[in-house]
Amino acid sequence: MPTEVVIKEFGGSENLELSKFSLQSPNSNEVTVEHRAIGLNYIDIYQRTGLYPLELPTGLGVEASGIVTEVGDSVEHLNIGDRVAYASAQPGAYSEIRNLNATQVCKLPEDVSFKAGAAVMLKGLTVQYLFHRTTPLNRGDTVLFHASAGGVGLIACQWARSEGITLIGTAGSDEKCQLALQNGARYCINYKSQNFVEEVRKLTDGAGVEAVMDSVGASTFEDSLECLKPLGMMISFGNASGKVPPFDISLLAAKGSLKVTRPTIFSHIANRYNCQQMADQLFKKVSDSSINLLIGQEFHLSEIAKAHDMLEARDTTGSTILNP
Repeated sequence: MPTEVVIKEFGGSENLELSKFSLQSPNSNEVTVEHRAIGLNYIDIYQRTGLYPLELPTGLGVEASGIVTEVGDSVEHLNIGDRVAYASAQPGAYSEIRNLNATQVCKLPEDVSFKAGAAVMLKGLTVQYLFHRTTPLNRGDTVLFHASAGGVGLIACQWARSEGITLIGTAGSDEKCQLALQNGARYCINYKSQNFVEEVRKLTDGAGVEAVMDSVGASTFEDSLECLKPLGMMISFGNASGKVPPFDISLLAAKGSLKVTRPTIFSHIANRYNCQQMADQLFKKVSDSSINLLIGQEFHLSEIAKAHDMLEARDTTGSTILNP
């Protein structure tokens, strides 16, 4: 029988349990994917702790790559034997094999490895919607990207460089700042030793940036507004430091008619055509080496608690892979 990771109550990594299960045939709109590599993401932490509540008991994990072994009757874009990768709102990727809705399952090109596919889907599609679907960004624009040495951040650094966008990163150590710079950030600010608002103003000659892309949340939100140009866009797409507290919306007017959005990737990939189109652009950047993935850590699925602990403590660099 195959193995999966489940939680029966919300809380710490000690609640992650390995369990055997019986796999049924896929429904008509589903495919069965035998996993070759599984991605680890901060959304998994949010779901495990209950910040993003799920019905319990539940599996976890939203990103993986593998081989299609069975296809539902109504699925037309996939066949048995296809190499695939996916990011899906339907948790359960922490498993050796699973059934899932075929909408977000995309064919993986031969020149993109299974590990790269598992490492890049959620993070890479996130960067795609940040740069192409959230607010208009043009060559020569400047963005502030928090946590720029993380899995999403390093992809964002390279994506910005490939499109002529100046990216100012932030990170929590000089070593992580250097990593962001090596991956395409024009500048990187150590937020533990520097005031990022002051530094952004210096780097932009007081003008500010067109957009802030922030997965950190509560600890960076208010100061990030100070970094924006008039009419700039604050994109809050994560809560690593906790939820952004309520704020007076009139602040946006006072600071220059700013815009704020709280997007989620799953809204952008809900449509199969959009999902595949986004994935095709992402895979092309991987194939032509515009994006070179750093897989900083690998764990066996049985080491899932250790992997969660390291991610939650921000002790990881780049992407993390789970091997089934």
